[in-house]
Amino acid sequence: MKKGWIILVILLVVILIIYSFFKNNYNRLVTLEEHVNQSWAQVSNQYQRRADLIPNLVETVKGYAGHEKETFAAVTEARAKIGQLTVTPEVLNNPEAFAKFQQVQGEIGSVLSRLMAISENYPQLKANENFLALQSQLEGTENRIAVERKRFNEAVQNYNTTIRRFPTNILAGMFGFEKKLYFEAQPGAETAPAVKF
Repeated sequence: MKKGWIILVILLVVILIIYSFFKNNYNRLVTLEEHVNQSWAQVSNQYQRRADLIPNLVETVKGYAGHEKETFAAVTEARAKIGQLTVTPEVLNNPEAFAKFQQVQGEIGSVLSRLMAISENYPQLKANENFLALQSQLEGTENRIAVERKRFNEAVQNYNTTIRRFPTNILAGMFGFEKKLYFEAQPGAETAPAVKF
């Protein structure tokens, strides 16, 4: 009878160890995936801040540089494209949707660079306090976006590394934890933009 109890205790200990392994690793994967989703939400938040700020910047600059209608039209069009995108955490698992999101954000960044070049070309814009305040806000927003994208990529790296490591990769495969996509530089980003007046 004692031998039966020893076997039962050993069996219970082995089951408890296996249970603890699966529970701890599964919960860790859920926590890491939620961190990726939270980081994504912060990136989206900063993009929304940018989208909300642009109309104010455009209206202020329009009053001082009406003859640059082409640039303002491009800014308005780029902002409209952002409004048409539905950005959900599922985008992180869809390479095509993620690439489209990055492309639209890259387009608006390019257009905003042209808008900033206008401000350099027309000194009367620089004297306007409203424009300077909005320009400062926009620059701050662009910096915040860069910081949040960096944090997002760090969260994705931690998550992707964890789901690929043995033995967690077995558990990740069993429960459908998939690799997340990174933010990457737009094509041509390695070349410094030429500013011409």
